[in-house]
Amino acid sequence: MSEFIFRRLQIPDVIEITPTMYYDSRGWFREFYHSKVFKKAGIECDFVQDNVSISYRGVLRGLHYQKKHPQAKLVSVISGDVYDVVVDLRKDSPTFRNWVGIFLSDRHPHQLFIPAGFAHGFLTLSSVAIFFYKCSDYYDRTDDYGIHYTSIPWKFPFRWKKPKPIEKMEIKLSEKDAFLPMLDNLLEDDLP
Repeated sequence: MSEFIFRRLQIPDVIEITPTMYYDSRGWFREFYHSKVFKKAGIECDFVQDNVSISYRGVLRGLHYQKKHPQAKLVSVISGDVYDVVVDLRKDSPTFRNWVGIFLSDRHPHQLFIPAGFAHGFLTLSSVAIFFYKCSDYYDRTDDYGIHYTSIPWKFPFRWKKPKPIEKMEIKLSEKDAFLPMLDNLLEDDLP
């Protein structure tokens, strides 16, 4: 088994991963992660924490990062549709402050590998979405940072069904996310 396709995105350290799906009359099966296969593809992480969230249409979570304990993440949608976005906050990176977005869906089961040092967030497009992710470091409430989602233009590169433009969606934010600073206002000390 363990068949995956790895495709580097516009920010080359961000990798879209397509697992092989195995279908039969009972349903389907896929592997989410295989350490040896991922290491051969250049993804060498010791994932230490798994998280699951359920979000409803219009919920935007992010854009979050940890400064002292940056987390690499492997993210996937178990059910539903989201638009997933990452912003490079690595000071010495040639793609510093660049961003990339990708659709993740249970119907097109791509995964996304996000290196440590990126802000990450997603917008729920379906009525409900179950989002699963592995992290390379533990969540630390005292190290929880973010940038406001309007720091980037959320333009959808439509691939399958066309959702409403973000300007016409009712965006639902947590109180914390509503008051995050803009990317342009971050100081060097605010970066991972």
